[in-house]
Amino acid sequence: MPSIFSYQSAEVDWCESNFEHSTIIAEYYNTISNVSFFVLSPALLYLNRQYHQRRALPLYFVSGLLFCVGIFSVYFHMTLSYVGQLLDELSILWTLAAAYSFWYPKVYFPRCIKSRKHFFWLSGVTTMISTLMSFIKPALNAYALNCIAFHLLYLMCRELKKCNDRRVHRMAVVMVMLWVVAISSWISDRWLCGLWQAISFPYLHSFWHVLIALSLLYCCPLVVYFDVNYEMPSLKPKIEYWPSDSWPVVVPYIALEERNKQC
Repeated sequence: MPSIFSYQSAEVDWCESNFEHSTIIAEYYNTISNVSFFVLSPALLYLNRQYHQRRALPLYFVSGLLFCVGIFSVYFHMTLSYVGQLLDELSILWTLAAAYSFWYPKVYFPRCIKSRKHFFWLSGVTTMISTLMSFIKPALNAYALNCIAFHLLYLMCRELKKCNDRRVHRMAVVMVMLWVVAISSWISDRWLCGLWQAISFPYLHSFWHVLIALSLLYCCPLVVYFDVNYEMPSLKPKIEYWPSDSWPVVVPYIALEERNKQC
């Protein structure tokens, strides 16, 4: 039986040819495309610095976990090892769990949950059970994790109905468009691999890495926006764009000011 640390011991092998561009890196483009996560984490911290000055733990913690997602994804695609696959999937699971624990609105808590502390415990226990179940069939983890995105989109839609800020709605539209293209790339690489290999373009999973990181650049400020509305009612969150509104390509972030009207 091969070691769980050995190359190509994972249950999943993506469409890109193995060791085509390097004798060390199994999936070359799937590996280097994870640089997007290493840019994503510091970008979120730098641009949303007003927010993390007031609520440092959530943004630091989630940004750190996103950085770990990049590290473990690099390890997985470089080796295609069983351990790399597990670390990659579990890092995403724990990132989602942390985001839910910190940012899930209290108004949507189940009636049996009376405080954020209780919700932390519920999220922690659920995550530990999910972590243990991940060892049973790791190949199913990615499908389960992607399904969670539908619940996040549902929550976003509920919050957007309460807000009339056009910038917020525009940012949500861009986020959803990026996510749809990203998940389409993931599914196409997984299920239409023969087609992409036939036309010598088996790189859609690397596009998934870049596109999902871009969608998170829009998703995280949206979550922060709604979190400020709930947790810091004395402040008014405002969507700003870096480096400037006039640029054709911009990155959104949240600026805070004293609230003088409701969204």
